[in-house]
This record gives sequence, structure tokens and C-alpha cells, in this order.
Amino acid sequence: MTFRRCAVGMLALLLCSPLLAGQVSHHRFASDVLGRDYPYALYLPDGYRSTQQAYPVIYLLHGSFGGSRDWLERGRLARTADRLIREGTIPPAVIVMPGSRSWWIDGHNEPARRAFFDDLIPHVEATWQVVPERAWRSVAGLSAGGYGSVNFALERPELFGAAGALSPASYHPLPPQNSSAWRHPAFLDDAGEFDSELWAAHNYTAHLDDYLAGEFVVPLYISAGDRDVFNALHHARLLYESLEVNQPHRITLETFGGGHTWRVWRASLPGALSWMFAYLEGPVPLAQLAEAEAQGKIPAQ
Repeated sequence: MTFRRCAVGMLALLLCSPLLAGQVSHHRFASDVLGRDYPYALYLPDGYRSTQQAYPVIYLLHGSFGGSRDWLERGRLARTADRLIREGTIPPAVIVMPGSRSWWIDGHNEPARRAFFDDLIPHVEATWQVVPERAWRSVAGLSAGGYGSVNFALERPELFGAAGALSPASYHPLPPQNSSAWRHPAFLDDAGEFDSELWAAHNYTAHLDDYLAGEFVVPLYISAGDRDVFNALHHARLLYESLEVNQPHRITLETFGGGHTWRVWRASLPGALSWMFAYLEGPVPLAQLAEAEAQGKIPAQ
């Protein structure tokens, strides 16, 4: 009986130990595309440095006028990821939370889209233990970050094994008048006017025909609050309907009580992560990854 109580106590101690928690850090690197440093926050799962494994990677995008720390400080990303990994709901994963001054587009203020593809992804795959293959790579985001994640997934479906969009600002044909898109430097031309042509050229509708005709399907999780002041739920339904016929079992739309707020995004984050990981691969031994690279099955990092 004493041994059993001791064992239970040790198990409880282990489950509560900070050693079982992921590690959070903040980084930046020189971006040739941006001509400045590119910041990002990083979540590494427990055991990252000792297990000799390569992990799946999620690129998690912030919203309009946000930053690389938002998902950690306001979205409770680390706490949620720790819990889901501990429960076995998702496998251990690397989560990258980049910072952008744009709406994840090549806008009037900076080429954020090109920097994401040409600088950030290659940097992450050369620096951290992630598998540089589609089945281990995903992208998700909230609001303007959801706009970005949907655009990225539809434009480059060969890169992503799954995607998520929480209250995506994928408004069609134009954003509502209360949206910050109307005053964001990404969409303001030299005269300070909103560039509606730029909006249309980067919104998901611009990529839809090529995506639907292509060979790759990106499983997509969508969510929105039922009292969203930007009517994001309506636009999320339009997005869902435009894709559902093409991928009926690989798209979902979840509705939450609430508005365009962190309360809704925190509530939907566990479902988004678990849903995406139903389509993503888990960690693999570094030796196995090196062997695949040596055989040319995966391009060398």
C-alpha cells in the first residue's frame, strides 16, 4: 500500500513537472526579402533536444497589427500544446509563430508572402529538427492570419499537409467597413487609399480555380464566433461552401459562441490542432530522416 501511494505520488509529480512542458523562445534572422530581421516565436516540445527526432511543424500566424508573441501571451499556445501532447491528442510538434507587418501578402509596405515562403520556411527547416516534407508541414492563423493561412494553403497546396483558419478575415468581395484592412499599410497605396485590386488579387478567391483543378487537397479546419462583429462566420461559410464539394471529408467548420476575440480563438485552438493532426505525420528518428535525404527521397536541408 505504501509503495502504491508512493508510485501514485511520483506519477502526479511527473505529470505536473515543468520538465514535461515544451520550451518557448524568441528568435530573429536576417531576411533577404524583407531587408531586415524576421522575428518569430518558437515552441519546442518536451524532449526536443534529447529524443533525436525530427518533428512536424506548424506555422501559426497572428492577426492584423499583431506580432510574434500574440499566440503565446494571449492565445495560451504553450499551455494548450503541452496539454494536447501530454494527453496524446496530438504528437509532439514544433510550432513557429512568425511576426509580420503585413496581412501575410506582398503588400504596399512589405513582401510578407514572399518572405514567408522564400526566407522563413527554408530558415526553419535548416535550423530546427523538423521534417521538410508536406505531410509534416501545416499552416494556421487567426483573423488576418486566417486570411493568410487560407491563401497560402490554396496557392501552394503542395507545401502543406493541413491548414487551419480561425475567424479568417477572408472577406469577399471586400472587407467590411469596420475591418482594419481598410487602414492597414499593406493595402494602402501611395495616395493612402485602400487598394481593392490588391485585396482581390490576394484573397482566396484568386487562388480557388487553380486549387480546385490541381492534384493536391489541403484538409482545412475553419472556425468563427456567432457574434463576430465582422460577420466572419458568414464569410467562413462561403469559404467552406466553395471547397466542400472538392473535399467533402477534408474540411470542417466549427461555430463558437462569441465574437472576434481571443476567447473564441483560445476555445477553438485545441480543436484546430487536433483536427489538423489527423492528417499530419508524427515525429521520425533523425537517423531515418538522414537516410531518406541520403537516398534522395527528401532534399537535403
